[in-house]
Amino acid sequence: MEFVTQLLEKYGEGPDDAVVSARVQEIISAIHPDACSPEVLKSIFRCLDLTTLNPEDNEKTARRFTERLNVFSSRFPDIPPVAALCVYPSLVEETRKTLSDLRVKIAAVGAGFPSSQTYLAVKLAECELLISKGTDEIDVVISVGRFLAGDYLGVFNELILIRDACQGVTLKVILETGLLKSARNIRLASLLAMEAGADFIKTSTGKVAVSATPEAVLTMSYAIRDFHSKSGRAAGIKPAGGIVTVEDALIYYYLVNNILGENWLTPSRFRLGASRLANNLLSRLSNQEILYF
Repeated sequence: MEFVTQLLEKYGEGPDDAVVSARVQEIISAIHPDACSPEVLKSIFRCLDLTTLNPEDNEKTARRFTERLNVFSSRFPDIPPVAALCVYPSLVEETRKTLSDLRVKIAAVGAGFPSSQTYLAVKLAECELLISKGTDEIDVVISVGRFLAGDYLGVFNELILIRDACQGVTLKVILETGLLKSARNIRLASLLAMEAGADFIKTSTGKVAVSATPEAVLTMSYAIRDFHSKSGRAAGIKPAGGIVTVEDALIYYYLVNNILGENWLTPSRFRLGASRLANNLLSRLSNQEILYF
């Protein structure tokens, strides 16, 4: 527990659950009806990690999905492309072969996704393979079971090794906040991940009952703010899982804006992991139903 004590002494305890809940409601209630402007919607769209993580995904579906991104700008010239396309490890190579719009990054889930319940050697080998196949970004999950058992130093040391294996690519660390539950746990996991070198901290895999919540994102935003203040390093944030409607996306956009400011509302520091949200944003911008992706 000495390790945890040192972390919390360095960065502060952060707000508790009651304070977080009250602050979330305050921020949401202050979102003006005019906040859903085309400029804001486009800003959100360009921060999307367009995600396809279905059991039935295969090389054919990956090519079809990627080809839609290749011609996206010709279909929607006034809308910026998404930040990244996120796929399973086995589809990275085919996606790299197919993708021609180099503004779009290739992201992959790895290191034992979604449960992180495998050998550390397997996690490291998978990260190295992903890099060799051409991924730009890797999303990994913390060892939630070890975290909940109180083995915080073990979680931290594993992330250090994963960070070392992911040299040269963007590393997003998934906290699985729906299982961590409390603001204290979410803050501690956020600080562990950032101390280990995470470029982004991410809420969820989308594979458990509770995915992204405004309360988790607010707690993570406070942790990022305090980490940046003390260390000088700016980590990004990625709400993911269950984000479907435009209204959902606006809440996360304004939560991050309120705590971290406009400098965070770019693809280098803010992502939204989603699949159906892309079509909903396009539909709102076009004032008609769009089923492009």
